[in-house]
Amino acid sequence: MSCEKKIYLGSDHGGFELKEIIRNYLEDNDYNVEDLGCYSNESVDYPEFGRKVAYAVVNNNAKGIIICGTGIGISMAANKVKGARAGLCHCVDYAKLTRQHNDANILAMGGRFVEPELAKKITDAFLNTEFEGGRHQRRVDDIDNV
Repeated sequence: MSCEKKIYLGSDHGGFELKEIIRNYLEDNDYNVEDLGCYSNESVDYPEFGRKVAYAVVNNNAKGIIICGTGIGISMAANKVKGARAGLCHCVDYAKLTRQHNDANILAMGGRFVEPELAKKITDAFLNTEFEGGRHQRRVDDIDNV
């Protein structure tokens, strides 16, 4: 698995450990990774990191992965950025469907709820699944036009 596009990563303290595992996994598989923080288990506010990744993804037409304790708060923050479509996934099927039907450009996961091996499979599914377009395109356009 390799990808020419950059993958932006971000987490809060609750997602830090899983982010580090995913960062190493992506780098081991020849992805160009930019880690936008956080950089330790020290308490930080998830909105900052959700927004950082969302802006980087939108401005660079790339993909991102964000992780907080549940994945909920950080995905809410990311989705406030126009053009960001963060999908919270806790299984492989969700990761495939958020790409196929929603053209998600950011994967969100919960560091306290998704085991590392499953997170790697979810990441693979997200990065290797294409948007289907068709009837889904008008729905994505509707999301983006809010």
